[in-house]
Amino acid sequence: AHRAAAEACQWIGRAVGRSHARLAEDIRAARRGDLKSGLHRLTDRSLGKLRATAAEQGIEPEEYTASLRCLLLPADPECRTRVFFGVGAGGLFRLRDGEWQDIEPHVADTAGEAVVGFGSLPHETPDGDRLTMDLGITTPPSPYEPAPEPPPRDPFRFRASVARPGDTLLLCTSGLAEPLRGEPALAEHLTSRWSDGDPPGLAAFLADTLVRVKGYADDRTAAAVWEA
Repeated sequence: AHRAAAEACQWIGRAVGRSHARLAEDIRAARRGDLKSGLHRLTDRSLGKLRATAAEQGIEPEEYTASLRCLLLPADPECRTRVFFGVGAGGLFRLRDGEWQDIEPHVADTAGEAVVGFGSLPHETPDGDRLTMDLGITTPPSPYEPAPEPPPRDPFRFRASVARPGDTLLLCTSGLAEPLRGEPALAEHLTSRWSDGDPPGLAAFLADTLVRVKGYADDRTAAAVWEA
């Protein structure tokens, strides 16, 4: 799985790098529909490459795959939009005014409009959504007619939200997301540690994310953003 994840990250990183100017423009202009469709396509193509690699190695696709959880942060300090996309289990949380908000897009939300009240962007621009954003991805015609059904996979998840100064945005795997949702004591501990406005040092951050919680023993991966 770690090799599959590395391959997917490298491919997504290159695609985002090639299209960073267009991505930044769409994020600043709040083109939610363009972002969602383009990033969905990018994610599907990334998973498709993993399935192709599995076939080349003669193994089942389920043996060479990974959850993908990505966060796009514009370098423009005037742009407060944060874009999350990916597939697979995990968590997306926001610490705002001393309270944790679970803003992980649920499956039922991914096909509908943005959730109002969590700082989400509008579903479309006044002129309507444009065509799929060009991420340098081509979709070749299927050699089969009709095309075969794609293999079952986790649903695509997307959220575009607007940050406020003082927010802490936390992106993590299930190893941290599940105890954060299920144990109020962990949420209270992280609130007390991360609510003073300044991000902790690396050692302190690692110690905070590795706090033991009885009944939860999965590995944890976490990335956090403190909004200035």
